[in-house]
Amino acid sequence: MKEICNARKSEYGLENLGIKTSGAVYWNLNSEQLYEEAIKRGEGVITRGGALRVATGKLTGRAPDDRFFVETDDVKDNLWWHKGNKPISQEHFESLFSKALKYMADKDLFVRDAYVGSAKASRMAIRVVNEYAWHNIFAKNMFIEPLPSENIIPQFNVIFLPGLKADPASDGTLSETAIMINFKKKIVLIAGTAYAGESKKAVFTVMNYMLPLKGIMTMHCSANVGKEGDGALFFGLSGTGKTTLSADEGRGLIGDDEHGWDNDGIFNFEGGCYAKVIRLSAEAEPQIFATTRRFGTILENVVFDPVTRELDLDSDVITENTRASYPLSFIGNSVESKRGPHPKNIIFLTYDAFGVLPPISKLSKEQAMYHFISGYTAKVAGTEKGVKEPKATFSTCFGGPFMALHPSKYAALLKEKMEKYHADCWLVNTGLVGGPYGTGKRISIRHTRALLNAALHGKLAKVKFVKDGIFGFEIPAECEGVPSEILQPASAWKDKNEYYAKYKELAAAFIKNFEKFKSGCPQEVLNAAPKTDVK
Repeated sequence: MKEICNARKSEYGLENLGIKTSGAVYWNLNSEQLYEEAIKRGEGVITRGGALRVATGKLTGRAPDDRFFVETDDVKDNLWWHKGNKPISQEHFESLFSKALKYMADKDLFVRDAYVGSAKASRMAIRVVNEYAWHNIFAKNMFIEPLPSENIIPQFNVIFLPGLKADPASDGTLSETAIMINFKKKIVLIAGTAYAGESKKAVFTVMNYMLPLKGIMTMHCSANVGKEGDGALFFGLSGTGKTTLSADEGRGLIGDDEHGWDNDGIFNFEGGCYAKVIRLSAEAEPQIFATTRRFGTILENVVFDPVTRELDLDSDVITENTRASYPLSFIGNSVESKRGPHPKNIIFLTYDAFGVLPPISKLSKEQAMYHFISGYTAKVAGTEKGVKEPKATFSTCFGGPFMALHPSKYAALLKEKMEKYHADCWLVNTGLVGGPYGTGKRISIRHTRALLNAALHGKLAKVKFVKDGIFGFEIPAECEGVPSEILQPASAWKDKNEYYAKYKELAAAFIKNFEKFKSGCPQEVLNAAPKTDVK
């Protein structure tokens, strides 16, 4: 191998994975060197301001149906097997891995050694082997760089080969794309896709398996901390406002996507951010918008003018899922240590398109477990192909595709942490009020921020609460700066009977969705389900 490196080439070489190539091996290059390699190889173009724009080809998002866990004795009894967590045999893994070694035999390779997790006690050393230079910039952005003097011995390896195609007949896959996670061999093998998010989410999935078994909670959420040292977690699916509401200039940003919670507090898994940028504006998201005009940022599938290199963030002609990857340090109020104290408040964000959930409600620990396992939001017309009417959707733990263990494991850790560190949990509806989709209006961001600030600053602890008859959570009777009719959503509907019919319809959707979790959940969680027989 012709090895080209900067200050950090590990003594633990690629031959330990069986990788040999007649091409060049580039070890831990800096962003400038990787830019040069990416441009030279025709992988992307530099846009106005310095960001590197790339295209991922036919796959512009994750391929969840093509993700497999290798069924080995050490994990088969722990993994939560279901449609999204599919097993694949060790023989099929070896078949594709053998093809991968042959594929790399004449390729130039880019190697990145890094850490996942900012908590030294539980961080995982990883090695990422890339076929593309720009994927190595992505890895540099998203994972945590070691000190120049550190000699990394990887605990897990990610081999990312977009040009390698799986063969369903011999490799046991469903298509030419495959993401295989092998806990026994400590390898993630990604083939047949150039979508960079597959690498970060596969590593997140590995952490979601390993750390909870050690009593450390893993979370698909953003996290920030106030000036008084009050930490907060924000869980929410796409479109609920997680990025917007957690990016508060008055609070330090610990991270925007993947975190752990151990005995010392919150810690970020990542060193960067991977934000959706479709229709991003300088007015609504000034800090994230600024990263799209900055050297070191990777822009996936963003439309641009090939002559002026100006970006068109409003265009979805390629995909709605346009993305920017950039270091966390690009955000001015980010916390350098990527760590924070135990959270005082946990926020579950949901976009309720039925207009029946209150804008904020306080959950008991058992209700928090129930809603955490449920992970509710709603899809509305225009957000997904074929969706014409509001549709309830559920993603367990607000990150279902990345949860390797049964959801009750994560929920039990949530309750344990809430009890031990005295955290409050709030369900916040950033969706509709006054009626369902087509009639109701989206709650004002001003009102949502007022409610959030009141919760985060302890002001809601001083007001009276009213118990909801269907879901059983507590709703504040008043909040400064928020009209009382918004706090009690039934009062904003013209027809109260229609309101309660819709509310019970949503409750029934929760109950139906939870059927698949019943066998693994304690009775206290099942008792926190909504009631549809309330008159």
